[in-house]
Amino acid sequence: MPLCFIEPQDAIRVIAESVGREARRQLLCEVVRAWVDEIPDDELQVHYAKAVNDLDEEDLSMLAAWHASLEVGQPIANKDFLVNTFSTLGEHRREALRIAAGFRGDEAFECGASEEQALDTVLPWLTEERSLELAAEALDLYCWDRLGCEN
Repeated sequence: MPLCFIEPQDAIRVIAESVGREARRQLLCEVVRAWVDEIPDDELQVHYAKAVNDLDEEDLSMLAAWHASLEVGQPIANKDFLVNTFSTLGEHRREALRIAAGFRGDEAFECGASEEQALDTVLPWLTEERSLELAAEALDLYCWDRLGCEN
């Protein structure tokens, strides 16, 4: 009997197509988190600027409130301000990008953008190791979704 092997990124795609809406949303959040972890430090600013540029006023306000929690000055819910202060966030830059990209992803999800588009954009950036970790997380989400467990 032949054995079939599937690449981790393909497994993630299959699982994303096999789970319900909430599990899919959680999986996409994990995919974004993994993507942010893989971005080289010198490219973080560019990706943050792109993510912030697409945010609406409500999301900008929430991102500014997060900035305020770090006490890096008096934040303003303004795209230019948030992008210009990104470099002052130090070790918190990746978390800022995760938050901004997460807001952007939530909006795309609500507007009906396909998970497939998000996966096609993000998965190729992941290392093999990170893809394996993400596939394991996807499998956990699949079980959670199929077993109907409480979140």
